[in-house]
Formats: sequence, structure tokens, C-alpha cells
Amino acid sequence: MMRELDAFGGAWCGMTLARIFGAAGAALLLVACQQGGADDATASDVKVPDADSTEAYNGIAEDETVRFSGTEPFWGGQVSGGSLTYTTPDNPDGTKIAVERFAGRGGLSFTGSLENTDFEMTVTPLACSDGMSDRTYPFTVTLKLGEELRNGCGWTERQPFEGPERP
Repeated sequence: MMRELDAFGGAWCGMTLARIFGAAGAALLLVACQQGGADDATASDVKVPDADSTEAYNGIAEDETVRFSGTEPFWGGQVSGGSLTYTTPDNPDGTKIAVERFAGRGGLSFTGSLENTDFEMTVTPLACSDGMSDRTYPFTVTLKLGEELRNGCGWTERQPFEGPERP
């Protein structure tokens, strides 16, 4: 009986250590991802809270305009306050919708409804490439439109993209 307990205790201890080291590794990866981006002077103001924090992401002020774009299919727009304009090549003027902003621990989300379809967009402070230009954007944008998932990039005036302007 004692051997069974020792074996169980040893297995439990091993599993616990694996979880601890796994969590530590995940924390290190998160820190590495957070440190790999902007070189501008405002980058020190933009911090994703650490894993133990309950503090919300504060890298984009509530009064800032976030611009975003994605490819295949092409889409884009901007969000400011509680209003978001979503554009496509078929609708370059865009459709304006009301959104709710939520500041989580790792970025922002904006939710609303676009033509009776759920609209959920997240903005994460991770460097992004659109794959079609020589630009690097400070934010990765993920859009869930109904059941469709789209990926794109984002920027603000305070945290602009790096690279050439469009011709």
C-alpha cells in the first residue's frame, strides 16, 4: 500500500511540476511576444498586464481612433468611441454600426451587429504584416463576422504603421 501511495505521490508531484514549468514557459512566451514590437517613444506607455494582474489593457485611449484593414477578402474601417465604420471594396463609404468597447488584459474588443450578423473584433498589441505591402503594423486584428473569421492589422495616429504610404 505504501508503494502505491509513493507512486501516486510521485506521479502527482511530477504532474504538478510539469504544470508549474508549463505555466512559467507560457509566461515567458507572453513576455517575449510583448517585447518584440514598437521602438517609438510611446511604446513604454503601452503595456499588456502580466499574468497575475487584473489590470485592463490601456495601450489605446478611449478617445483614439483605431484604423484596421484585412485581405482576402479585403475589408477595413475605423472605430472611435462607440461607433465603427466597416468598409469593403463593394462599399467603400462603409456601414456605420454601434459597438461596445471592452478592455481586457491582452487588448481590446469591439462588439456589435452588422446587418443582423454578430460582429466581434479584437485588437491585440502584436506586430502585424498584411502580407501585401512592406508595412509593419503595431496591432493584430481578428474579426469574427457571424461564423466567419478574418485576420487583419491595425494602427492609430499615436501608434502608426511603419513603411510606405499607399500610392
